[in-house]
Amino acid sequence: MSDPGNAALLENAMTSYLALGQADMAVPIAQTIVDYGYDSQIANLILSLAAVKNGDWAAVFDALEQNRSVGPLVDGLAQGWAHMGKGQMTKALAAFDQVIDTDGMQIYGLTHKAYALAIAGDFEGAEGVFRTSFTRAFRYNRRSAIAHAQILSQLGRNDDALVVIDGVFGRQPDPGVAALRADLEAGVAVAYDAVDSPTAGMADIYLVIAGALSGDASDAYTLLYARAAMYLAPGNTDAVLMTAGLLDDLGQYELANQTYAGVSRDDPAFHAAELGRAGALRAAGRDDAAIAVLDGLARSYPDMPLVHATRGDTLRQVKRFDDAAIAYSRALDLYDANNPARWFVHYARGITHHQRDDWPAAESDFRAALELQPNQPQVLNYLGYSLVERNEKLDEALTMIETAAAARPDNGAIIDSLGWVMFQLGRYEEAVGHLELAASLEPVDPIINDHLGDAYWAVGRKTEARFQWHRALSFGPDADEADRIRTKLERGLDVVRKQEGMDPVQVARGDD
Repeated sequence: MSDPGNAALLENAMTSYLALGQADMAVPIAQTIVDYGYDSQIANLILSLAAVKNGDWAAVFDALEQNRSVGPLVDGLAQGWAHMGKGQMTKALAAFDQVIDTDGMQIYGLTHKAYALAIAGDFEGAEGVFRTSFTRAFRYNRRSAIAHAQILSQLGRNDDALVVIDGVFGRQPDPGVAALRADLEAGVAVAYDAVDSPTAGMADIYLVIAGALSGDASDAYTLLYARAAMYLAPGNTDAVLMTAGLLDDLGQYELANQTYAGVSRDDPAFHAAELGRAGALRAAGRDDAAIAVLDGLARSYPDMPLVHATRGDTLRQVKRFDDAAIAYSRALDLYDANNPARWFVHYARGITHHQRDDWPAAESDFRAALELQPNQPQVLNYLGYSLVERNEKLDEALTMIETAAAARPDNGAIIDSLGWVMFQLGRYEEAVGHLELAASLEPVDPIINDHLGDAYWAVGRKTEARFQWHRALSFGPDADEADRIRTKLERGLDVVRKQEGMDPVQVARGDD
């Protein structure tokens, strides 16, 4: 490095190593940053990770005494786990109580206090924390729900544990929770291992922070905390899946694929990792590899509806519509009748049937989706627009699309549908207003620009119509649509409509 003391270069190099999952390489850079006296939360985080990884709990306290903060929540909980790491249980519980008494941190202090008591074998105390927390707006996450269920099982209260599991995960949980549930139903005294050491407790802190940051902070920043959790607990599958998902969102598809592939086949979350890996492969343009992963999953998990539904989505996206319809049907056969995912599978299968030119089956699926999810804007729009295109049930189609547009006024595709149904009903002036709005919301959509051109033609604004058709061509429409637009440019909309067996539009005013 030509400028070894450059704070920005040091920070970038250190952050890059952590983001790549090479925290050990980041440690000496973090130490250099601290030695130079630079203030860096990420450097403090990395040095804390190294101390925890090495079981050097004294170093955790030293950093806090030197005001090398990672953040108020991490600092507070780290004191609790560091005391426990040193065998000081009374001080650990006092530290967790201090977090509990801090505004905005109550839930985290309660959860980690319960974990610490369970690690110490005080299951009565741990269960008491969970039980009394319900009056203090306690919220489960995946790990805390599993921990509470395991604690209840250790106390011989499997029925109560099942209430927790079913309340959080429903009656069709993922394989890991399903295995736990089966043991509970069978009367097995399930061992406690949800968070089984101070190091695992620290890993859980970083995973929870990553989850809290997700959607609010940048994916690149959130990734640092997910990587921190993975570094401390490489076997924490939740951390692995979150890390891989963030890499996928950042467009780092090969890294995401490698991270997903790190989940072993015998892990209960293997199916989730493979679903994520298929998505990363698909995003990278490796469609055949993605489908091969999903085909293997369907063989390994023949009774898991999510696998078949996801396989259907991927097959539909690559235009293998017959195979997609079979996959969606299998998913619907497997989903519980009350599962909220059913509406989307009906909707997706409806799109698939539409692409297969089986309109009766498509319409049946769309209406089934609406029975499960009344007034769902996507379904209303697709069904309404399709009816308009077929020139069927136009009044009902208009009502559907108006409802969808009221729910999603900033959705260009839905506003386009509203304008298009107005056009089909001969209400050309109204159509223009809606289609102009749709084109402003989705300015590079070829279909919307084509529709706006038709509406301009219908109100006599033929120069503007041709301009919109040229715009539509520039945005890469399908070949058939492109040919149709070229014919309109050469001969006008009325000639095209006559060729297609339709009446010419009734022009509202003279040519411009």
